[in-house]
Amino acid sequence: MKVFRVTGEINKPNLATSFAKELLAEKSEHAVEKVYTELGSKHRVKRYHIKIISSIEVPVDKIENEILKKIVLGE
Repeated sequence: MKVFRVTGEINKPNLATSFAKELLAEKSEHAVEKVYTELGSKHRVKRYHIKIISSIEVPVDKIENEILKKIVLGE
């Protein structure tokens, strides 16, 4: 599994914010799909309110999420 950082914006009338999430996924497309799913369930945001700006693979030494770092390193 690889770690991807997905950045984007939510443009909803009562919620306008930007986000960056780090996720475990096989491909970039899977990470984007996971972001749509999580934001939709947690914030009740429809897919057309979410704008994905980028989805990049993060090297192990640049991972910010400590839990993901431990999972990837196998500690």
